[in-house]
Amino acid sequence: MNLTPYRDALAVPGIRSLLLVAVLARIPHTAAGIALTFYVLLDLDRGYGAAGLVGAALTVGAALGAPLLGRLVDRRGLTLVLVLTTAGEALFWTTAPHLTYGLLLPAAFLAGLLALPLSSVIRQCIAAMVPPEHRRPAYALDSMSVELSFMVGPALGVALATAIAPRITLWAVGGGIVAAGLALLVLNPPVRAAGEQTAGPARRIPRREWLTPRLLAVLAVSSACTLVLGGTDVAVVAALRDDGQVGWTGVVLGLWAASSLVGGFAYGAVSRPVSPLALMAGLAVCTVPIGLAGGQWWLLALALIPAGLLCAPTLAATADAVSRLAPAPVRGEAMGLHASAITVGVAIGAPLAGAIIDRTTPAWGFAAIGLIGALVALVVLPAELRHRRRTTDDAKTPELVDSAH
Repeated sequence: MNLTPYRDALAVPGIRSLLLVAVLARIPHTAAGIALTFYVLLDLDRGYGAAGLVGAALTVGAALGAPLLGRLVDRRGLTLVLVLTTAGEALFWTTAPHLTYGLLLPAAFLAGLLALPLSSVIRQCIAAMVPPEHRRPAYALDSMSVELSFMVGPALGVALATAIAPRITLWAVGGGIVAAGLALLVLNPPVRAAGEQTAGPARRIPRREWLTPRLLAVLAVSSACTLVLGGTDVAVVAALRDDGQVGWTGVVLGLWAASSLVGGFAYGAVSRPVSPLALMAGLAVCTVPIGLAGGQWWLLALALIPAGLLCAPTLAATADAVSRLAPAPVRGEAMGLHASAITVGVAIGAPLAGAIIDRTTPAWGFAAIGLIGALVALVVLPAELRHRRRTTDDAKTPELVDSAH
C-alpha cells in the first residue's frame, strides 16, 4: 500500500498536533452519554427512559448548536467560540451532579447548544491547513481517530461509573472535555488558509449561494451513513442477545471498529477520490444481509467486516466533500451542518432499529436500516449525476474553445 499520501499530509506544519489533540479530546466526548446514563440510573434512581431523555436533550441541543457555533466561528473567530463553549462545558459538568432530574433535563439541552464543537472545528481546521490534494488522507486519519475514541471512551466511562461512582465519572468526563477546549485554545489552529484571509470584513454569502443541492446531498449521505451505523450498533446487541451470546458484544463491536480503521487507512492511501454516495450505498447494501449470519458470534463478526470497511471512509469522504463545496467564509457553518447531520443520523438510527427489532427480529433490523440507507442513495443520485455532468461539461469547454481558435 502506498503510504506517500499519509507522509505528505502529516508533513503539513501543525497537522500532527491537531490530529493528536483530536484523538485525545474525543475520548471524554464519547464517554459523556454513558456517564449521564449511569448517573440518572444509579444516583437519581430513574429508569432507562428517563436516562434516554437526558441523552436525547443533549443530542438535540448539539445538533441545533453546531451550525450556530460554526457561523460564529466564521464571523468572530475560533478563540471566542472556544472560550464560550469551554466555559459552558465547565459550568454544566461541575453542576450536573448536584441537579435534580427536573433541572438536569433542560440543563443538558443548554449544554448541547454550547457543546464544544470538536469535530466540526477539527475538520474546518484540516481544510484550512491542508492543501486540497492532501486532504483525503488527513480526513481519513480524522475518521480513524473517531473510531479509536469510540473504542476507548464508552468502555472507560462504564469502568469509572461501575468501579468508582457515577458522580465522579461526570466530573472526570467534564474535566476531560474542558481540557480538550483548553488544548485547542493553546494550539490555536487556523480556520482559514493563508490565501483565504481577508483584509476587511468579508462579504456575507447568502445560504442560497452555497447551500446547493450538491451540498445538501452530501449532508443527506452523512445522515444516512450514521443512521445505518447507529442502527447496526443496536441490531448487533439484539442479535447476540437472541443467540444467548451477549457476553461477546464487546469483541464483536471491537472487530467491527477495527475493520473500519482498516478501511479508513486504505481510503486515505488510494490515489483517486471515491464518491461519498458510492461509499454510503456500499455500506447500506452490505448491512442488509448481516442478520442472516446468526447463531454464532464469530459469524456475525465476519458478516460485519464488509460494512465495517466502509464506515470510516464514508465519514471521511463526506467531510472532504463539504470542505471543498463550502466557500471559506462559511466553512464553519457548513461543517457545523455536517456535524448536525451526523448527530441526527445516529439519533434516528438507534431507536428506529430498536423499534423494528421489537416488532420483528434482529435480522430485520439490519435489513431495514440498510434498505433505508440504500433508498437515500437513490434519492440523492440525481444530484450526484447532475454534478458529474456539469463537471464533465466544464472540463470539455476549454477544449472546444481551443478547437474553435
